[in-house]
Amino acid sequence: MKLANFLFKACLGTKGLKMQLLFSMFCLFAVQAGFSQQKITGSITDEQGVPIAGASVLEKNTANGVASDFDGNFEITTSRPNAVLVFSYLGFLAQEISVQGSATLNVVLKEDLQQLNEVVVIGYGTQKRADVTSSVATVKSENFVQGNVKDAAQLIQGKVAGLSVSAPSGDPTEGTQISLRGTSSILGGTNPLVLVDGVPGSLSTVAPEDIASIDVLKDGSATAIYGTRGTNGVIIITTKKGSNDMKSTIEYNGYASLSTIANRMDFLDANELRQKFSEGYTFNGANLQDYGASTDWVDEITRDAFSQVHNVIFRGGNSTSNMTASVNYRDIEGIFLKSNNEKYTARVSVNHAMFDNKLKTNVGVILSEQTYNALGDGYSFNPYIYRQAIIRNPTEPVYNEDGSWYERDVYFYDNPVAYIQETIGQNRYRNSRFDFSLSYDFGDHLTLKGLYTRKGNSNIRGFYQTKNHVSTTKNGQEGFASRGTDDYVGNYGQFTADYNNAFGKHRVTGLVGYNYEDNTNEGFYATNRRFPTDGFTYNNLGSGQGLQLGEAGMGSYKDSDKLIAFFSRVTYNYDDRYLLMASLRREGSSRFGEDYKWGNFPGISLGWRIDQESFADNWDWLSNLKLRTGFGVTGINAGSNYQSLSGLTYGTYFLNNGQWVRQLVPSRNANPNLRWEKKEEFNLGIDFGFLEGRINGAIDYYDRTTKDALYNYSVPTPPYFYGSIAANVAEIKNSGLEFLLNVTPVQTDNLQWTANLTYSTNTNKIVSLSNDEFQLTNDFFDEGYTGEPIQISTHRVQEGEPIGNFYGLKSVDITDDGIWIIERPDGTRVPATEATNDDRQVLGNGLPKAYYSWNNTVRYKNWDLMVNLRGALDYQILNFSRMFYENPTISYNTLDSAYDLVYGKAVLQDVQRFVSYYVEDGDFLKIDNVTLGYTLPKDAIKFAQTFRIYASGLNLATITGYKGIDPEVNRNGLAPGNDERDKYPSTRTFTLGINFTF
Repeated sequence: MKLANFLFKACLGTKGLKMQLLFSMFCLFAVQAGFSQQKITGSITDEQGVPIAGASVLEKNTANGVASDFDGNFEITTSRPNAVLVFSYLGFLAQEISVQGSATLNVVLKEDLQQLNEVVVIGYGTQKRADVTSSVATVKSENFVQGNVKDAAQLIQGKVAGLSVSAPSGDPTEGTQISLRGTSSILGGTNPLVLVDGVPGSLSTVAPEDIASIDVLKDGSATAIYGTRGTNGVIIITTKKGSNDMKSTIEYNGYASLSTIANRMDFLDANELRQKFSEGYTFNGANLQDYGASTDWVDEITRDAFSQVHNVIFRGGNSTSNMTASVNYRDIEGIFLKSNNEKYTARVSVNHAMFDNKLKTNVGVILSEQTYNALGDGYSFNPYIYRQAIIRNPTEPVYNEDGSWYERDVYFYDNPVAYIQETIGQNRYRNSRFDFSLSYDFGDHLTLKGLYTRKGNSNIRGFYQTKNHVSTTKNGQEGFASRGTDDYVGNYGQFTADYNNAFGKHRVTGLVGYNYEDNTNEGFYATNRRFPTDGFTYNNLGSGQGLQLGEAGMGSYKDSDKLIAFFSRVTYNYDDRYLLMASLRREGSSRFGEDYKWGNFPGISLGWRIDQESFADNWDWLSNLKLRTGFGVTGINAGSNYQSLSGLTYGTYFLNNGQWVRQLVPSRNANPNLRWEKKEEFNLGIDFGFLEGRINGAIDYYDRTTKDALYNYSVPTPPYFYGSIAANVAEIKNSGLEFLLNVTPVQTDNLQWTANLTYSTNTNKIVSLSNDEFQLTNDFFDEGYTGEPIQISTHRVQEGEPIGNFYGLKSVDITDDGIWIIERPDGTRVPATEATNDDRQVLGNGLPKAYYSWNNTVRYKNWDLMVNLRGALDYQILNFSRMFYENPTISYNTLDSAYDLVYGKAVLQDVQRFVSYYVEDGDFLKIDNVTLGYTLPKDAIKFAQTFRIYASGLNLATITGYKGIDPEVNRNGLAPGNDERDKYPSTRTFTLGINFTF
């Protein structure tokens, strides 16, 4: 307006008729322009009232634009009074607002969930989700499981179809168990390849609170580019980073947690045992008599565990240089005394750009230190202690009258409280990772990248049992100490060239690369006993007399391996309708045999975006419909280091000419044909979306065959030097269906409810275990072990059958005097005393046939509620606790149910046996995670951009018919479904936390 007034006055003051007429015409135009300009101010926030910094404000159809400041405020001068402003920001729906004479606009941007998921991470790069032709799942941080999680995998528990993540142990030093699309190896395990910002790492490399997103590559066409490490899938972790022109911020996430035993076995307490005495039951061994006390031994060795976690992220920089740094502290207590896990993690990532952003560099450092008590020699939890608490006579006291530990001279029977308190131990791990990357953009089409990583970790451990420990008071050990250390150093190098180009309706990208990796492990240990004092614990091994008496021990080791690979990939997109991706990796490993040093791993996938076809133009209800199919070959690296080479080791001593000489004997046969386990996988999928994306999801079918699977085969000596050899012989098949559905049933200005459902199946089969060169004596082998006193295998791995089959005696009844009646495979029935190992048969399977989950997020104004449910179907569990302790004939404490009638007929009077009565259905539904949060309004907290308070619970409730403490048991290896009697119980955790940014 000031400009318009000035121009009007200047026009009136002009002299000369012609000049006045000409200038008047100019002035009329200029005055009109001056009056049409308008200054608009305002603010931009999200739906929770959080200011959005850096949002774009653009006057439509012009180049006139500004960006919002740190507090979300903006100021723009428009060129006309009826201008339309366009407000946009990454991850939010753009809005167009007509000015219409308004001087102030307060804009609320809504999240664009489809855009948030637009870019996914794939092998050695990223890709638009619309262009993805493989089976890839992405979970962002806002959808992570919240609370006191064990590691990165638990963040996505129940979030990805086909990915099983479980936490069967409550040990704070134990991570999660992961399985993707079944078991594809006999000896190779099920752990996927984990990449942290593109570099091989582990699920604990970075703190869970420092992760921005997790991408899961599931099928062979997606993972083939990772060769011998891609069979079990690839988990790509992307950490929180800075960006160009970002504002300086500090983000804090902290919480405190309380953990308790989720469920306990119901053993006889002191009063119940006394009742059994009064009923005429006679016992021997540990429950021989009433010793006068009332002790809950499990209570004596457990506690309510308190934990705290603090994470701070610092961000700042500009378009040339920016930095992200984070510090994480985790102090996690376990429910057992002296069970803990304390860890510090620091991460720094610095980005710098030069030469008009063509040359970009990144330097990253990750450092961590982890410390925990050791109740076992080299490990945190000692299951023997827990077993002693379970079987202990509840009428026995903890202490004698003089304050010493109460012990009884009974075999395999020790005071668990004394065992813990008289054990001193500590393990300390230090990890480091240094990354340096460099990329140069040569223009619109070609970018070269180089990456080098130096990794290392080391640990030092000490363990000591005092002179008051039962090992001395009952066995005369007089103190035992051990000391050990391990060290790892690894180098990782990568060079890639990326090409992309678009012409007409065609879009092409290409990638070629080279990868080098080496790893070296070494360590040593020493032990001694018979110490003069407990004062030095494990810090003065030389003072023990065990060295002179031949009771000391020592050992050391060192091994290394190398892996080299060349890889390439090409993608093609025609008119956003027809899609292609093809890759090839050629990889060499030092673990491979002499005749098989290199392997090839191809992958190809195709996609058809049906919704982009002209015949779908009028399908307004359809927002996405894409068919995908792919095939890929991946592998598992051959066995352990040097397994392809012959080996020697030192055996027993023998006397030779008056001197004791140690034998040098064969330990391993050479196998020049040793190679990778090869998995071939076919995948067929469909992605769909309806009603503008409010209903969307994916369906995938996969069929995978593992060939040349490794197993150890017996061989004759001679001609072989050693009695067994590792060879690539077996074949395994897996197939299944995966279903993902995302739904937004309610979406208003104040209320939004989103639901995520997953369902997946898996069918597993051992196709063969032998070939013409290497054969088993039979077409099967047995796995798993019950332990004393039953001492028999629990599973059978057999050709034509799935992995995980329980194999034992089928109990169908009981005699009047309490002896099991066994049904033989031919249908005849005999008392268990007449049954033999030949009468065993398949009793069930320990691997679920299906997994499912239902995840819900509700947002109402500033409130948010997340409820996650998940479960497993159609599998069995061998309940070790019932098998050992649901028996009144044993000499230790028993479960209350030991005195119930079996089959409604008689109380069991048989010896402990592995029978089908203890093989139970494990189907369950868990209310796994519930989180309620509240984000304070902006005007409530002046110093912070955002401030959120939340309460969370993990493992809250389980609906199941299983009689054990938790149906989520070990699923790894070849004996899944064994609910071991001494496992660390699962926990229920409650958390209070805050997040804020300022």
